[in-house]
Amino acid sequence: MSDGSSAKRWLPLEANPDVMNQFIWGLGVAPDEAECYDVYGLDEELLEMVPKPVLAVLFLYPITSQSEEERIQQDSSLKEPSGGVYFMKQTVGNACGTIGLLHAVGNITSKIKLIEGSYLDKFYKSTANMNPSERATFLENDREMEVAHSVAVAAGDTEAIDDVATHFICFTCVDGELYELDGRRAGPISHGASSATTLLQDAVKVIQKIIEKNPDSNSFNVITISKKI
Repeated sequence: MSDGSSAKRWLPLEANPDVMNQFIWGLGVAPDEAECYDVYGLDEELLEMVPKPVLAVLFLYPITSQSEEERIQQDSSLKEPSGGVYFMKQTVGNACGTIGLLHAVGNITSKIKLIEGSYLDKFYKSTANMNPSERATFLENDREMEVAHSVAVAAGDTEAIDDVATHFICFTCVDGELYELDGRRAGPISHGASSATTLLQDAVKVIQKIIEKNPDSNSFNVITISKKI
Protein backbone atom coordinates (compact mmCIF):
# COMPACT_ATOMS: atom_id res chain seq x y z
CA MET A 1 0.00 0.00 0.00
CA SER A 2 0.99 3.63 -0.37
CA ASP A 3 -0.32 7.05 0.49
CA GLY A 4 2.44 8.69 -1.52
CA SER A 5 2.16 11.28 -4.25
CA SER A 6 2.64 9.00 -7.26
CA ALA A 7 -0.20 7.66 -9.36
CA LYS A 8 2.00 4.69 -10.31
CA ARG A 9 0.96 1.35 -8.89
CA TRP A 10 2.63 -2.04 -9.07
CA LEU A 11 1.14 -5.41 -8.27
CA PRO A 12 2.11 -6.56 -4.75
CA LEU A 13 5.04 -8.88 -4.11
CA GLU A 14 4.12 -12.22 -2.54
CA ALA A 15 5.37 -13.00 0.98
CA ASN A 16 7.35 -15.93 -0.35
CA PRO A 17 11.05 -16.51 0.49
CA ASP A 18 11.67 -18.36 -2.78
CA VAL A 19 10.34 -15.42 -4.80
CA MET A 20 12.29 -12.92 -2.70
CA ASN A 21 15.49 -14.91 -3.04
CA GLN A 22 15.29 -15.00 -6.82
CA PHE A 23 14.49 -11.27 -6.75
CA ILE A 24 17.46 -10.15 -4.63
CA TRP A 25 19.87 -12.66 -6.13
CA GLY A 26 18.94 -11.51 -9.62
CA LEU A 27 19.55 -7.88 -8.62
CA GLY A 28 22.99 -8.37 -7.12
CA VAL A 29 22.98 -10.09 -3.73
CA ALA A 30 25.29 -13.06 -4.17
CA PRO A 31 23.40 -16.32 -3.40
CA ASP A 32 26.22 -17.44 -1.10
CA GLU A 33 25.99 -14.21 0.91
CA ALA A 34 22.37 -14.06 2.12
CA GLU A 35 19.06 -15.89 1.82
CA CYS A 36 15.42 -15.30 2.82
CA TYR A 37 13.71 -17.78 5.16
CA ASP A 38 10.19 -18.24 6.52
CA VAL A 39 9.65 -17.85 10.26
CA TYR A 40 7.09 -20.53 11.14
CA GLY A 41 6.17 -19.23 14.56
CA LEU A 42 7.17 -16.68 17.17
CA ASP A 43 7.81 -18.92 20.17
CA GLU A 44 11.42 -19.42 21.18
CA GLU A 45 11.66 -22.99 19.90
CA LEU A 46 10.60 -22.04 16.37
CA LEU A 47 12.76 -18.92 16.37
CA GLU A 48 15.76 -21.12 17.15
CA MET A 49 15.13 -22.94 13.86
CA VAL A 50 15.73 -19.77 11.84
CA PRO A 51 19.21 -19.75 10.24
CA LYS A 52 21.58 -17.33 11.98
CA PRO A 53 22.89 -14.72 11.90
CA VAL A 54 19.73 -12.82 11.02
CA LEU A 55 20.51 -9.58 9.19
CA ALA A 56 16.99 -8.20 8.72
CA VAL A 57 13.36 -9.12 9.36
CA LEU A 58 10.48 -8.48 6.94
CA PHE A 59 6.97 -8.36 8.40
CA LEU A 60 3.67 -8.40 6.51
CA TYR A 61 0.63 -7.22 8.46
CA PRO A 62 -2.93 -5.98 7.79
CA ILE A 63 -3.66 -2.29 7.41
CA THR A 64 -6.59 -1.23 9.62
CA SER A 65 -8.23 2.05 10.56
CA GLN A 66 -6.56 1.76 13.97
CA SER A 67 -3.08 1.24 12.50
CA GLU A 68 -3.62 4.20 10.17
CA GLU A 69 -4.61 6.47 13.06
CA GLU A 70 -1.54 5.40 15.03
CA ARG A 71 0.70 5.99 12.02
CA ILE A 72 -0.57 9.54 11.55
CA GLN A 73 -0.15 10.31 15.27
CA GLN A 74 3.37 8.86 15.49
CA ASP A 75 4.55 10.48 12.27
CA SER A 76 4.06 13.94 13.73
CA SER A 77 6.96 13.30 16.12
CA LEU A 78 9.33 11.37 13.84
CA LYS A 79 12.58 12.97 12.82
CA GLU A 80 14.68 12.71 9.71
CA PRO A 81 16.79 9.52 9.75
CA SER A 82 20.27 9.60 11.16
CA GLY A 83 23.17 9.31 8.74
CA GLY A 84 23.70 5.66 9.58
CA VAL A 85 20.24 4.45 8.53
CA TYR A 86 19.36 3.86 4.88
CA PHE A 87 15.71 4.94 4.54
CA MET A 88 13.47 5.78 1.60
CA LYS A 89 9.88 6.88 1.19
CA GLN A 90 7.30 4.87 -0.71
CA THR A 91 5.42 6.70 -3.44
CA VAL A 92 4.54 3.76 -5.71
CA GLY A 93 1.40 1.86 -4.74
CA ASN A 94 1.95 -1.77 -3.66
CA ALA A 95 5.75 -1.38 -3.80
CA CYS A 96 6.12 -2.10 -0.07
CA GLY A 97 7.63 -5.55 -0.58
CA THR A 98 10.35 -4.18 -2.83
CA ILE A 99 10.91 -1.19 -0.54
CA GLY A 100 11.20 -3.57 2.42
CA LEU A 101 13.89 -5.54 0.61
CA LEU A 102 15.69 -2.35 -0.41
CA HIS A 103 15.62 -1.19 3.22
CA ALA A 104 16.92 -4.57 4.36
CA VAL A 105 19.80 -4.83 1.91
CA GLY A 106 20.60 -1.11 2.09
CA ASN A 107 21.34 -1.38 5.80
CA ILE A 108 23.47 -4.55 5.64
CA THR A 109 25.87 -3.70 2.81
CA SER A 110 28.72 -3.73 5.33
CA LYS A 111 27.85 -7.34 6.22
CA ILE A 112 27.23 -8.82 2.77
CA LYS A 113 28.91 -8.38 -0.59
CA LEU A 114 26.93 -7.09 -3.54
CA ILE A 115 28.07 -8.19 -6.97
CA GLU A 116 30.11 -5.32 -8.37
CA GLY A 117 28.32 -3.53 -11.18
CA SER A 118 24.99 -5.22 -10.38
CA TYR A 119 21.69 -3.36 -10.19
CA LEU A 120 21.76 -3.09 -6.39
CA ASP A 121 25.42 -2.07 -6.34
CA LYS A 122 24.63 0.80 -8.70
CA PHE A 123 21.33 1.64 -6.97
CA TYR A 124 22.85 2.17 -3.53
CA LYS A 125 25.82 4.08 -4.92
CA SER A 126 23.49 6.34 -6.93
CA THR A 127 21.14 7.03 -4.00
CA ALA A 128 23.70 7.17 -1.17
CA ASN A 129 23.60 10.95 -0.81
CA MET A 130 19.89 11.40 -1.58
CA ASN A 131 17.23 12.15 1.01
CA PRO A 132 14.31 9.69 1.49
CA SER A 133 12.00 11.52 -0.94
CA GLU A 134 14.67 11.74 -3.63
CA ARG A 135 15.28 8.01 -3.31
CA ALA A 136 11.54 7.42 -3.77
CA THR A 137 11.52 9.47 -6.95
CA PHE A 138 14.61 7.65 -8.23
CA LEU A 139 12.86 4.30 -7.72
CA GLU A 140 9.62 5.56 -9.22
CA ASN A 141 11.42 6.42 -12.45
CA ASP A 142 13.58 3.30 -12.50
CA ARG A 143 12.30 1.08 -15.30
CA GLU A 144 14.78 -1.73 -14.55
CA MET A 145 13.45 -2.17 -11.02
CA GLU A 146 9.84 -1.97 -12.20
CA VAL A 147 10.49 -4.83 -14.64
CA ALA A 148 12.35 -6.88 -11.98
CA HIS A 149 9.47 -6.36 -9.56
CA SER A 150 6.95 -7.51 -12.20
CA VAL A 151 8.97 -10.65 -12.91
CA ALA A 152 9.09 -11.43 -9.18
CA VAL A 153 5.33 -10.91 -8.85
CA ALA A 154 4.70 -13.30 -11.75
CA ALA A 155 6.83 -15.94 -10.01
CA GLY A 156 4.51 -16.06 -7.01
CA ASP A 157 2.27 -19.02 -6.18
CA THR A 158 -0.93 -16.97 -6.08
CA GLU A 159 -2.48 -14.57 -8.55
CA ALA A 160 -1.54 -11.00 -7.65
CA ILE A 161 -4.35 -8.48 -7.22
CA ASP A 162 -4.01 -4.71 -7.10
CA ASP A 163 -6.33 -4.02 -4.18
CA VAL A 164 -4.68 -5.35 -1.03
CA ALA A 165 -4.95 -4.30 2.61
CA THR A 166 -1.60 -5.60 3.85
CA HIS A 167 1.78 -3.94 4.12
CA PHE A 168 5.47 -4.93 4.38
CA ILE A 169 7.89 -3.30 6.80
CA CYS A 170 11.50 -4.07 7.65
CA PHE A 171 13.35 -4.37 10.96
CA THR A 172 17.12 -4.17 11.15
CA CYS A 173 19.87 -3.24 13.59
CA VAL A 174 21.99 -0.18 12.84
CA ASP A 175 24.68 1.02 15.25
CA GLY A 176 23.30 -1.08 18.10
CA GLU A 177 19.71 0.09 17.68
CA LEU A 178 16.60 -1.70 16.35
CA TYR A 179 14.87 0.27 13.60
CA GLU A 180 11.47 -0.22 12.01
CA LEU A 181 11.68 0.94 8.39
CA ASP A 182 8.42 1.69 6.61
CA GLY A 183 8.29 3.79 3.45
CA ARG A 184 4.86 5.09 4.39
CA ARG A 185 6.22 6.65 7.56
CA ALA A 186 7.90 10.02 8.01
CA GLY A 187 11.15 8.33 9.04
CA PRO A 188 12.69 5.30 10.78
CA ILE A 189 11.23 4.31 14.14
CA SER A 190 13.72 3.37 16.85
CA HIS A 191 12.73 0.54 19.17
CA GLY A 192 15.74 0.76 21.43
CA ALA A 193 18.92 -1.20 21.86
CA SER A 194 19.57 -4.31 19.80
CA SER A 195 22.45 -6.35 18.43
CA ALA A 196 23.35 -8.75 15.66
CA THR A 197 22.63 -11.70 17.95
CA THR A 198 19.30 -10.43 19.36
CA LEU A 199 17.84 -8.76 16.25
CA LEU A 200 15.25 -11.47 15.57
CA GLN A 201 14.03 -11.70 19.17
CA ASP A 202 13.94 -7.89 19.49
CA ALA A 203 11.95 -7.52 16.26
CA VAL A 204 9.54 -10.26 17.33
CA LYS A 205 8.69 -8.32 20.50
CA VAL A 206 7.51 -5.41 18.35
CA ILE A 207 5.77 -7.74 15.89
CA GLN A 208 3.84 -9.50 18.67
CA LYS A 209 2.40 -6.17 19.83
CA ILE A 210 1.12 -5.49 16.31
CA ILE A 211 -0.39 -8.98 16.07
CA GLU A 212 -2.12 -8.54 19.45
CA LYS A 213 -3.97 -5.53 18.04
CA ASN A 214 -5.40 -7.71 15.26
CA PRO A 215 -6.43 -10.95 17.04
CA ASP A 216 -8.96 -11.95 14.37
CA SER A 217 -6.58 -11.62 11.41
CA ASN A 218 -4.29 -14.23 9.90
CA SER A 219 -2.75 -11.82 7.38
CA PHE A 220 0.69 -11.93 8.98
CA ASN A 221 3.98 -13.22 7.67
CA VAL A 222 7.53 -13.00 9.01
CA ILE A 223 10.56 -13.57 6.78
CA THR A 224 14.21 -13.15 7.68
CA ILE A 225 17.21 -12.32 5.56
CA SER A 226 19.99 -14.39 7.08
CA LYS A 227 23.67 -14.44 6.25
CA LYS A 228 24.95 -17.63 4.62
CA ILE A 229 27.85 -19.07 6.58
